[in-house]
Amino acid sequence: MSAPEDGSPQEPGLSWMRRSMKTSVTPISVAFLDRDGTLVYEPPERGGRASVETPEVLPGVIEGLERLMEEGYRLVMIAGGEGEDTDPHRQRTGESTQGELVRRLREKGIEFYQILACSKAPQGRSRRREDCIAMVQRFVGQEKIDLDRSILVGDRETDMGLARHIGVWGIHGATNGRFPRMASVWRVTRETDVFVQCNLDGKGVSQIETGLKFFSHMLEQLSRHALIDLRVKATGDLDVDEHHLIEDVGLTLGQALSRALGMRKGIMRYGFLLPMDDALAEVAVDLGGRSYLVFDCDFERERVGDVPTEMVEHFFRSFSDTLKANIHINVRYSRNEHHKMEAIFKALGRALRMACEADSRSEGVLPSTKGIL
Repeated sequence: MSAPEDGSPQEPGLSWMRRSMKTSVTPISVAFLDRDGTLVYEPPERGGRASVETPEVLPGVIEGLERLMEEGYRLVMIAGGEGEDTDPHRQRTGESTQGELVRRLREKGIEFYQILACSKAPQGRSRRREDCIAMVQRFVGQEKIDLDRSILVGDRETDMGLARHIGVWGIHGATNGRFPRMASVWRVTRETDVFVQCNLDGKGVSQIETGLKFFSHMLEQLSRHALIDLRVKATGDLDVDEHHLIEDVGLTLGQALSRALGMRKGIMRYGFLLPMDDALAEVAVDLGGRSYLVFDCDFERERVGDVPTEMVEHFFRSFSDTLKANIHINVRYSRNEHHKMEAIFKALGRALRMACEADSRSEGVLPSTKGIL
């Protein structure tokens, strides 16, 4: 992301990232994209390389790359690097795969900042991987990159290893599957600096930093039970009060999930209930494009950990507003305030998992009789 959602930062020192920006050159956010198996179909019979003659762009790639460009990412394709390729014909014509793919995507308005084509050294798999890592490292060394906000999208564990190696967030998609539904939002005000990155098709992996330990723990629970990979980096005026930070995390998180949902076609739309020891939390969600919150839970303590209990309803109201979702939260009974709050976040995670899930029986169909959400 090259710029925050709400304009240029106002207060030096608030940003978790800004402290490292010593020069006038603004770091770029990069989306590193594995080609074969992530952007284009790779037939198994070709040893893990895309079809030379007719590269088949995978579902969701166009929409996903468009969203990344809208969010200010520079697209960097990583081509090759897996498996041994000693076929003379494929060595001669391998570039046609690249040229045809780039041409097709350019017709859709998608431009790549850089294409890193790994060498076709005959030494085999290990040499190819080493060459690929070295090439990406050279690119990272030559460019001023915001590694905290950059990502790598791939379909293999080796791709995730490369992401860790260069210090960016790795998004692990399925080989030849739909391109991950992901989004990033950076919101900066005079009071807070919040960055949220999500992947709806994840495994519940999270990196949460909010400065409020119990709040971060609740967001980790939400991520885990929703199977949404989630990064949250938030700083703010906690010396004044927790209100601004919790509210703005709710707003930014809701907006990120809404972006990742796109047109909301082919989703289950609804999701619902979770017992936790003495607590029973019912959370019903409708991702129908309208904001509404019902919150029926009475807290008897002013704080749980470092989180004011009065901010729990406010967080969910902010989240509902930008997610454009109906959220009904009812805690039927509980003797423990910690359990109340944790049950709510876990139940919301489960409800979101159900509602965001792709519906195999209505793929590409809007879940509404209105024709719009």
